[in-house]
Amino acid sequence: MAELAVSLVVEKLTNLLAQQASYMDGVSRKIVQLRNELRWMQSFIKDADMKQEDNDLMQQWVNDVRDVAYETEEVIETYVSKAAARSTFDLVTKPFYLYKVGKEIESIRMRIREISGRRNAYGVERNSRGEGRGVNERLRWWRQLSPHVEEDDIIELVEDTKALLTQLTSMESRRRVVSVVGMGGLGKTTLAKRLYNHNDVKNHFDCRAWIYVSKEFSRRDILQGIVTDVNALNRVEMEVLEKLKEEDLLKKLHEFLEEQRYLVVLDDVWSMEVWDCLEKAFPSGKIGSKVMLTTRNKEVALHADGEGIPHEPRILTENESLQLFCKKAFHGINSLPRELNKLGKDMVMRCGGLPLAVVVLGGLLSRKSKSTEEWHRVFRNITWHLTKGQDRIAAILSLSYNDLPSHLKSCFLYLGLFPEDVSVQTKKLIHLWVAEGFLLQEGEETAEGVAEKCLNELIDRCMIQVGRLSSLGRVKTVRIHDLLRDLAISQGREEIFLEIHHGNKAERSETISTKSRRHAIHSRYDRYVFLKKFAPHLRSLLFFNREYNVDVERKRMKIGFIEKKLNVIYKNFKLLRVLDMEGVRVVSLPDTIGSLIQLRYLGLQKTNLEEELPLSMGNLQNLQTLDLRYSCFLKRIPNVIWKMVHLRHLLLYTPFDSPESGHLRMDTLCNLQSLPYIEAGNWINNGGLANMTSLRQLGIDGLSREQVTSVISTMERLQDIQSLSLLLTEQEMFPILTGLSYCEHLQKLCFYGRIEKLPDPQEFPPNLIKLTLYNSELQRDSITKLERLPNLEMLVLGDGSYNWREMVFTSESFPKLEILKLHLLKELGDWIVEEKAMPKLKHLVINRCEKLKQIPDGLKLATTLKELEIVGMPVEFEYRLRTKDFFEFKHTPSIKSTTDMLAIGNLIPQVYIFLPTFY
Repeated sequence: MAELAVSLVVEKLTNLLAQQASYMDGVSRKIVQLRNELRWMQSFIKDADMKQEDNDLMQQWVNDVRDVAYETEEVIETYVSKAAARSTFDLVTKPFYLYKVGKEIESIRMRIREISGRRNAYGVERNSRGEGRGVNERLRWWRQLSPHVEEDDIIELVEDTKALLTQLTSMESRRRVVSVVGMGGLGKTTLAKRLYNHNDVKNHFDCRAWIYVSKEFSRRDILQGIVTDVNALNRVEMEVLEKLKEEDLLKKLHEFLEEQRYLVVLDDVWSMEVWDCLEKAFPSGKIGSKVMLTTRNKEVALHADGEGIPHEPRILTENESLQLFCKKAFHGINSLPRELNKLGKDMVMRCGGLPLAVVVLGGLLSRKSKSTEEWHRVFRNITWHLTKGQDRIAAILSLSYNDLPSHLKSCFLYLGLFPEDVSVQTKKLIHLWVAEGFLLQEGEETAEGVAEKCLNELIDRCMIQVGRLSSLGRVKTVRIHDLLRDLAISQGREEIFLEIHHGNKAERSETISTKSRRHAIHSRYDRYVFLKKFAPHLRSLLFFNREYNVDVERKRMKIGFIEKKLNVIYKNFKLLRVLDMEGVRVVSLPDTIGSLIQLRYLGLQKTNLEEELPLSMGNLQNLQTLDLRYSCFLKRIPNVIWKMVHLRHLLLYTPFDSPESGHLRMDTLCNLQSLPYIEAGNWINNGGLANMTSLRQLGIDGLSREQVTSVISTMERLQDIQSLSLLLTEQEMFPILTGLSYCEHLQKLCFYGRIEKLPDPQEFPPNLIKLTLYNSELQRDSITKLERLPNLEMLVLGDGSYNWREMVFTSESFPKLEILKLHLLKELGDWIVEEKAMPKLKHLVINRCEKLKQIPDGLKLATTLKELEIVGMPVEFEYRLRTKDFFEFKHTPSIKSTTDMLAIGNLIPQVYIFLPTFY
């Protein structure tokens, strides 16, 4: 973490010298010297960061480096903030502030020299060698039990075992790699052992080998281990095994395996380097040969076999966790004593389905007396017992964290700010990471692009879990396992990276560091007045408390109290970069919010804002994200947005009554990337849209025909646009929609309003994957145009989009369509799907198409269809689906229906009782 802190400060000083030269005149030479000294420190801080875990001297030295980097940032930002805020920063005041900041810089430089001297005096470099071996040796001992020795108390994961057994015993001509991927403690090794010793596996392979790899691996040791397990050398050769050169060893192993159907298990692989240095040892051999590896990193698995599908074991269910816990805690008994039943279940729930945590907790309680008092003592400190008190869990989870690059460590720790069991929106998380400045620039890639890569890498490393996916398969929300969240919080507190407030007085006064730079409020609103003492160091403040169930009078009193307390923030936290008040009950913002000139992220989503925002918000010139979505009572946006020249994401949408925004001046927002909703206005023709050359997402409401023409003609300049939504005013009609074919990156297109003539396929964006149409009143022949779109994966035909009785999808139409949604097509009675139409269809939704008689016969043999969703269809339609057509769709795994089940039951009560696939 010190490495990242120093890197970010060095980059910030470099940018400061370039962009704020007028403020720095007089101290620029000192800033250059300071930057250079920090750069020199960078040359060895990475190594020190890695070695600090088990070396107190190194840890103290790294903390000193981190603190001096943070102090540098505070001094410079405080000076710039004062300079920018003072309209009278003239010949009288400027010398005073320059002298003051100059003295502070000199003081920091002296500290840097002292820290460097202490490093030599402590002999930290000499003492750090070999540190961490104790932890690694313990991990190796835990993992290196014989693969033939299986644990007695395990839970059989039948589906996982069956799926992997099928992969292992498949007869393919070339050697394949079967991977088991998951977070630490998920039971990957246990599952692999189960398979390794399965009779079907033993009988399938001529020879087998099991090798524990680990982070610190030796290629020679691995090769020797495999050679020994498969008996690749004769007795004489084995006697001189140690004398064989590494390449000769690899060659002999390769030659031996060429004549065998073999299975080699590589347990706990951390890097692609392991596979690169071993791959040549594994020939194709006999048909059906396999290498199996367990890893925490999906990228490693795909690197070993790009055509394989890594298997990710699921976490345990509540019942499975309880069963495993009882086996460990009561030595084979499968149920809890009645007096310990609730306590036991509550503790098991805290394990989050992680087998290792359940096993360790059960083992801990097996050594305790079976009294409610003793179990209560454990429960009160359950987090400590699971993350700190038990070396095995702490070491295994920390190993994943320590393996992260410094920028990913910051991204991971940030998730500790969010409440337990919450789903985190990925877009919001990415915007927050960018606002925090965690991510260094990568060539021409946007900061958001770099952040998305980091998110995917944390997913691939099994540090966070995918929550909800979009219809097109993009990650919309993520979650973090409770134990990894506990790790993020404890590690974040050690690094003075974050603090969580739950409203406990003792916690506030004794355990919370005043130096922590990010604070999350999980408590009641009246508990955060004490935050004032954190003002010098605070960079981020996020609110997660919710108080909806209060009567109107109490609510008004509460809101007034909240706004009074929030003034403390606006007046004192001058260096704040992130302020997220989503869901906080505020009616108005005071003018003092304009003093937060370092602010990068301002979240006002789901607030009670009633009045117009203050004009002082125009001072927030560093703001990158302004989120006003669902601020239901906000009527108008002040015309100061144009001053926020660094704005990247402007989020305004509120259902039914969005604030007025068509009057805004927008021509200065050349950095804007997301504008998913805005009212049409003069800004379209006054250079506003043409200057938004960084725009990725755009949605405009209330357009006239002429404004649509202007928007389409401007699209050629917006080369990065990926999503476009255009909504007409009533009675208007879209003009001929030509000109979109220039938008090579445009993937999502949405039209609300009557379309005079649908463009020909070649006039659509060439890489269009999602098309949504509402109130389009398409011509009868429009389907023949849509079905020829070569890359279309999702089509939504909404209310009023197609008003004809018959709709035909011809043979070989929609070659890549995976998702089709038909909403409120009130005139559609006959839908014909010819053979080979939609060959890749996976998900079909039919919603309130009242005259549609049945699902087309052409879909009954569509083996690709995975999900069929029926909403609000006539009873007769569903009756046919559940009777005559039921067995035609038995290949479809999921059939959902929201039609009145009682009405169907009255028609045919004996049918729906026996159809468990419908729900």
